[in-house]
Amino acid sequence: MAKKQVTGFRKFIRYTLRVILILFGSSLLYVIICRFVEPPVTITQLGGLTGGYGLKRDYVSWDEISRNVKLAAIASEDQLFPEHNGFDWKAMDKSLNRPHKKKRIAGGGASTISQQTAKNVFLWQGSGIGRYIRKAPEFYFTALIELAWGKRRIMEVYLNTIEMGPGIFGIEAASQQYFHKHAKNLSRAEAAMIIACLPNPKKFSVTPISHRVAWRYPQIMEQMDNLEGDEDVEAVIKTP
Repeated sequence: MAKKQVTGFRKFIRYTLRVILILFGSSLLYVIICRFVEPPVTITQLGGLTGGYGLKRDYVSWDEISRNVKLAAIASEDQLFPEHNGFDWKAMDKSLNRPHKKKRIAGGGASTISQQTAKNVFLWQGSGIGRYIRKAPEFYFTALIELAWGKRRIMEVYLNTIEMGPGIFGIEAASQQYFHKHAKNLSRAEAAMIIACLPNPKKFSVTPISHRVAWRYPQIMEQMDNLEGDEDVEAVIKTP
């Protein structure tokens, strides 16, 4: 009886290791594919579609995105993006130790652009227990895309996949929806307004402009002015 139990345990271990290797290999392959090809669809996009918001998206290349958008994203969401390895440890520590009753709506929280990209492309949104289940694979995919993609590709995928309005994904779809122009032609103010709808684009409206976006986008523009010309930032956002 004991021998059968040992044999069964060994089979279970071998099966578990095989599953882990398959998951690791397939995830690594998909990350490498997405280094060169835009993600065909994400869980968040499917959620918008099934949730009745529709799905508007139009992936564009790096040089079809205004530098104003790239600068606004860094200024608002992750000013250390050019320098960190995917994680802003100080901001994460501050977020974990901040009293829960205080709310931050100014952007630039503990989640970096790299982490947001990993979550948007490979994982799912949401809070509650799903948020904590998501943390381990989020760290894994964040580290992986930092190694396999590099900063410019991370930013390109981020701006093409993030939700920027109910059922509106990516900067080109948002630009067409709100300002009836291509993303490469967005002004500094227009770019800042779109980025200001984050992190809750279903609640914070660009057009008609919500109070939060009206309050936030001038702050983003001020930070854009501060970051303009920074050597590390320019190395990321410039067109090759």
